[in-house]
Amino acid sequence: MALDPVFEPITRRAPELPANLTLPHIAPTTDTLLDHAVALRLTPDGVAEHALGRMEALTLQLARIQNSSETPFDTLHFDAPQLVVFAGDHGIADEGMSDQAQSMTSEHVLQLLLGATPVNALAQMYGFDLTVVDAGVATHIALPDAAHRKAPLLLRKIGYGTRNLMLGPAMSQAQAVSALHAGMDVVRHLPGNVIALGDVGVANTVSASMLLSRLCGVPLADACGRDDFHGVDDALHPKRIEKLSAAASRHRKALGPVDALAALGGFEIAMMAGAMLQAASERRVVLVDGYVASSAALIARGLVPSVADYLVFGHRSGDTGHRLMLIHLQAQPLLDMGMRMGQGTGVMLAWPLLLAAQKLLQH
Repeated sequence: MALDPVFEPITRRAPELPANLTLPHIAPTTDTLLDHAVALRLTPDGVAEHALGRMEALTLQLARIQNSSETPFDTLHFDAPQLVVFAGDHGIADEGMSDQAQSMTSEHVLQLLLGATPVNALAQMYGFDLTVVDAGVATHIALPDAAHRKAPLLLRKIGYGTRNLMLGPAMSQAQAVSALHAGMDVVRHLPGNVIALGDVGVANTVSASMLLSRLCGVPLADACGRDDFHGVDDALHPKRIEKLSAAASRHRKALGPVDALAALGGFEIAMMAGAMLQAASERRVVLVDGYVASSAALIARGLVPSVADYLVFGHRSGDTGHRLMLIHLQAQPLLDMGMRMGQGTGVMLAWPLLLAAQKLLQH
């Protein structure tokens, strides 16, 4: 696949990080002796080696995460699992990049707070505490009364939506750094050793596609599939690509993870990236939902490569770019069901596979 000349993969040059960005230390999880011991436990006598296929790979990854000098690994424990849904609006929505009005972001947040979405039901079924974070919704969210509220809302708003990236950077570098730090802070105050991350935001798949194109060198025409613009006239697709290519050219100097995030990303993407970094530094299992959450993983990995050891990708979404993004992340998602729901629904559906990994080591 030829690379678009506008884009240059981040691996070609060392990123220059802002002086005011504080990144946590994340220990790699590689442990050959542990892998051997766990593989023996998963393979009883008379069973072919690697008979469990990708379930073995998942179990080994979870064991590595929970193995440390302070707490040597015995069996898997999942304590107080958390689902955090970050919400933010995108100025690029003004360009007709979604069939949904921007006001639907706050409406989706309200439904989450009222417990009226599929992910609320799944989180309750699997014992996840759900927290919604206003990272940068464009409007004030009218909170339901306490009697009807099913989930807390954390007000960490960096701005009332990002700017239109067609006209300039989506956010300033200072805002990007603040959002990264805010995501870290959210995780610091949550209990447990499992963090699942989801997102809400009209037109946020556009930012995910722009980040994939910029950081991985994927042509925009491949990153932004025709089917990804739900409900928008297909005949307008070449014009959309032309407009986004012009925007990418405007921001062609934004090559490092923070610069690309500021120019092309969203407040919720930045906070998810910060949340991943903090959770990994605390040796928590990090469950990554769909396309937008994976774009946050792309940022987090660009900042601290060892964060990849802690990321479990719940599913491959129906968005064209997500398949390419997972290839660049060298990630194998647990499920592939063509979903585009967002909000953490995919990782909730994948959760039983982690419970199965736990049981496999207890028999």
